[in-house]
Amino acid sequence: MKLTQLSVFLENKPGQISLPCRALAKAEINILTLSLSDTQQFGILRLIVRDWRKARTVLEQAGCVVNLTEVVALEVDDRPGGLAELLELIEREGINIEYMYAFTFGRNEKAVMVFRFDDPDKALELLRLNNVNVLGSVDL
Repeated sequence: MKLTQLSVFLENKPGQISLPCRALAKAEINILTLSLSDTQQFGILRLIVRDWRKARTVLEQAGCVVNLTEVVALEVDDRPGGLAELLELIEREGINIEYMYAFTFGRNEKAVMVFRFDDPDKALELLRLNNVNVLGSVDL
């Protein structure tokens, strides 16, 4: 299952990350996970929430520039080599990982990671054929 991730573009200066967080808090939207990356000029705050449609509206009304992206959340064995084995499986099929980030919690000796693939449908098919647990928004 693909998840919808919100990418919020922010100026790279102090205080900018609090604007979208305050807007979501005021609307009672909980952030399930996030990632922040930067360049010299701007940052990208990537968020996964349960109700992305409401979050998008709230963020845009707060003046944020928001882009939607399909990502995939996976369980990865939480042991040395667990991630390496998964990455080897994906690489053998020629699927590119544009970026990835981890959740802050694990489940039953599994880590949870979010992947942005260049071809998410091909990646999902490969993962299902290899019994990799793909998580949906309900699981998160």
